[in-house]
Amino acid sequence: MAKIEPFEKYTQRYEQWFEKHRYVYLSELKAVERLLPENRENCIEIGVGTGRFAQPLGIKIGLEPSKKMAKIAEKRGIKVYYGVAENLPFKDEIFDCVLMVTTICFVDDIQKALSEAYRVLKKGGYIVIGFIDKDSPLGEYYQKIKDKNPFYKDANFISTKQLTDMLKSIGFTDFKFVQTVFHKLEDIKYIEPVKEGYGKGSFVVVRARK
Repeated sequence: MAKIEPFEKYTQRYEQWFEKHRYVYLSELKAVERLLPENRENCIEIGVGTGRFAQPLGIKIGLEPSKKMAKIAEKRGIKVYYGVAENLPFKDEIFDCVLMVTTICFVDDIQKALSEAYRVLKKGGYIVIGFIDKDSPLGEYYQKIKDKNPFYKDANFISTKQLTDMLKSIGFTDFKFVQTVFHKLEDIKYIEPVKEGYGKGSFVVVRARK
């Protein structure tokens, strides 16, 4: 069962996070954009939420299990399909790109979700995943306070190595990594740099090819 209850119940709180942490959000957006292909006409964001990433990145299709979140995404011009990452309502090999941003820790079965992404991607297509690295300072902080946070209470955080190993086991190749968010959230007052690799920044983006 998808972990949608907090997103249904605290939709406004979710939206307010992006306003409160504007420069964290813009840093993450910049990092995701770095690894997305230029042509995004045939891209889908899985776990599109309220469209905070899809809209500015020019992605017009999304999948979302929370109806309240989906309604906001639709107002932002996204065509939203209802469903979960582990059972995508699409035929094989139809997308050029699959994006997932801070979604992977909320799915029930990460391996299955990644396999589904692989299935709907065309040969040579890319998966791009943005997430908080479990082993990073922010990842460790979120795990420490997860019982007090309605969004992270049921989250399953994952490290970059764990995620990479899963993607490789499914058949993905040609990996690229970038990272950002190098300070505590409350200390970030400007857009953080985007650097190659991982291991220092709390927000990591990985891209791999089918």
